[in-house]
Amino acid sequence: MPQGENKQNKRNNTNSIQLMKRFRLLLMALLPALTASAQNTADGQGENYSPTVYLIAVEEMIDAGNSCDQLETMQLATQDYHETHRVGFQQPQKPQFLFSTPNNKYSLALGGFIALRGTYDFDGISDNRDFVPYNIPLTATYNNRQQLLMDASTSRLYFKGIANTSLLGRVVVYLDADFRGSGQTNSYNPRLRSAYLAFKGFTFGRDVTTFCDLTAAPTTIDFQGPNAYNFNFATMIRYELSLDDAHWMMGVAAEMPSVSGTYNANFLEMRQRVPDFPLYVQYAWGASRDSHLRASAVLRNMYVRNVVDARNKSLFGWGVQFSGTIGATPWLRFFMNGVYGKGITPYIQDLTGSGLDFLPDQAGTEIKVMPMWGWQAAAQINLSERMFLSGGYSMVSVDREKGYSFADEYKQGRYAFGNIFYSLTPRCAIGAEFLYGARKNMDSVKSNAHRINLQIQYHF
Repeated sequence: MPQGENKQNKRNNTNSIQLMKRFRLLLMALLPALTASAQNTADGQGENYSPTVYLIAVEEMIDAGNSCDQLETMQLATQDYHETHRVGFQQPQKPQFLFSTPNNKYSLALGGFIALRGTYDFDGISDNRDFVPYNIPLTATYNNRQQLLMDASTSRLYFKGIANTSLLGRVVVYLDADFRGSGQTNSYNPRLRSAYLAFKGFTFGRDVTTFCDLTAAPTTIDFQGPNAYNFNFATMIRYELSLDDAHWMMGVAAEMPSVSGTYNANFLEMRQRVPDFPLYVQYAWGASRDSHLRASAVLRNMYVRNVVDARNKSLFGWGVQFSGTIGATPWLRFFMNGVYGKGITPYIQDLTGSGLDFLPDQAGTEIKVMPMWGWQAAAQINLSERMFLSGGYSMVSVDREKGYSFADEYKQGRYAFGNIFYSLTPRCAIGAEFLYGARKNMDSVKSNAHRINLQIQYHF
C-alpha cells in the first residue's frame, strides 16, 4: 500500500477515535438530564438541581491526554451554579443548560424565561402597565374606569459565566436584560437590568440596590410588587461578608445616586457629587439559612443650586429598614419590610421618580427633604409541591410638612393582593391574581383601582 494511503488511513482512524470519545462524553453529559428527579422547592429547583452539562474544548482534553473525570466535572459545574444562584423577588430559576471546560475552570450558562401576562382593570385603573398606587387617577372619567392589557415585556434573558481561578477564587460575571426599555405600553425595547463582576465578596457594576432585601417580598404576578418594597437597580461597588457558617452576613456599598426632587424658579437641578451609601447586617437560621432578619440603612447627600443666593445647597437624606422572611412551617412562610426616612424615594417602590425627595416651601425660598415611610407584610401557603397561594398588604405614606406640603401632592398609597400559582412542570407555571390599590392626596382626595392578572411563564 502506498505511504500516502497509510497516512490517510491513520488520520481517519484517529478521527474516528476522537469522534467516538466525543459521542461518549455527550452521552455522559446528557445523563443527568435524563435521570433528573422532580424539583420540590418554590422555584422548582432545590438540592436536586440537575442541569444538562455540555463539556467543551474536548480536543484540548484529548490532545493533552487529560484523564479528568467527566462526571466529576459536571458535578463541580452544577455545584458552582447552585451555590451562586440568588433567589427572591424577580429572580430567574437556575439555568437548564451549562457549558463547561473539561476541568471546570470556565463555565457558561444562558437562561431566562418567557412570560405573558394579561390584566383587566375595573372600577378604577392604575395608569400604568404595572399596578402602581401612585399612578391611580384621582378624577374619574369614562376612559379610566376599565382597561385591558397584555404584556410580554418582562420576559428575561441572562448570561452567567464562572471562572475558578487561583488568585481570585470563584469569579462570577452576570448580565441580564428584559424588554422594558421605553417604559411605554406595547413597546419592547431591550433594557439592561444587571451587569456585574463578583469575586471575594466584592461586586462591581450594576445590580439590585444593596438596600433591597431580595427575599423579603412575596411572589406576585404584578411586576412592580408591594408599593412599600424597594426593588431598584444601581451602579455600585459593594462588599459583602458572611460569618459564622452564613448565620451572620453584612454588606456596604457606594452606589450611583438617583435624585428625584421638585424644583422652582429659585432652585435648579445639579449634577450629584456624592454616592449613596447603603449598608446592612443580617442574621439567618434554618438548615439552608432560608429564614432571616435584616437591619439596613442608607445615607444620601443631594445637591441643588440656590439661584437667589448664588450658592449650592446640600440636602442630607437618610433611611432605615427592618426586613426579613420566616419559614414558620414547611407549608407556611412570612415576608415583611418596614422603612422610614427622609428624601429616600429611590428606596420606596411607590415613590420612585415622584419628585418627593425634597420640596420647596410655599413661598418658594427654602427647600427641604420630605419624611416618608412604608411597610408590607405577606404570607405564602404551600398547598402542595406544585401549588401555592399568597396574599399581603402594603402601605406608603409621605408625612405632611407645614409650609412644604401642597394640597394636590401624594399623601398615601395602599396595595393589597391575593394570588395562586400552579406548576404544570418544574419550569412552566400559571397564575392568577387580584389586586386592590388606593391613592390619597394631602387634601384627602382619594381614588381606588382594581385589577385581575393572569400569567403563564416558562423558564429555560
